[in-house]
Amino acid sequence: MKLDSLNNWFSDKTSALVALSGGVDSALVAYSAFSVLGKSAIAVTADYKTLAQEELDSAKKISKEIGMPHLIISYDELQNPDFVKNDKNRCFHCRTELASHLIKLAKEKDIQTIVDGTNLDDLGDYRPGIAALQNNGIRSPLVESGLTKKDVRDTAKFIGLSVYDRPSNSCLASRIPWGQKVTAERLARIEVGEIFVKQLLGAHIVRVRDIDGSAKIEIGQEELHLIRNLDFDVLSDKLKSIGFTSVSIDESGYSPGKINILAD
Repeated sequence: MKLDSLNNWFSDKTSALVALSGGVDSALVAYSAFSVLGKSAIAVTADYKTLAQEELDSAKKISKEIGMPHLIISYDELQNPDFVKNDKNRCFHCRTELASHLIKLAKEKDIQTIVDGTNLDDLGDYRPGIAALQNNGIRSPLVESGLTKKDVRDTAKFIGLSVYDRPSNSCLASRIPWGQKVTAERLARIEVGEIFVKQLLGAHIVRVRDIDGSAKIEIGQEELHLIRNLDFDVLSDKLKSIGFTSVSIDESGYSPGKINILAD
């Protein structure tokens, strides 16, 4: 069983700091770490200004479900000029900064091992952030135990984690094409915009891309039917009221990384 492999990974560790994002991958890692190590396993979530509030809320919910100690560290990525300029290495700069905070916390708590929720399927994508974490000694138990995304969801469902079917998400800065500056104003309207679109359509997977101030909306492939009866004027007026200059819907739906393919 995949959970046994994951638990075995933690069996020779004395303590672990789990980077808990709010998604199913890191939730399963946290569950396993706490099952094996008890209170010597601590979850930590970084509130770094590009994390959506719903992700932070999900992380809090997960830690309570598991019964695991949970710390929240706060810092402002927008103070990092390498991150704000938003080039192809944005995620590398983000995760390098995150790693420095995790390493500092681990030293303060005398924790041996720092782990994240990267799974085997993640390695097939362009993920400079993963390289940044690896460079700083952050381990990925799901990868090292051979778990794919499907394995993670199946195992999380089996053990009863509420987030087993939660859609994957990424930081709000990923909605802004490479080369366009990341600002607090843009992040705020993206977050509010996505909440509104989800409420209006009842969709679970939503991205509001901020392309030079224009909102381009992507809906999950299996939820595209929801736009058939959409009152576009209501949607457009709302998004314009929070700062977008124009609004459009990508009728081909959501696919990861599409924004940067379009922007190149």
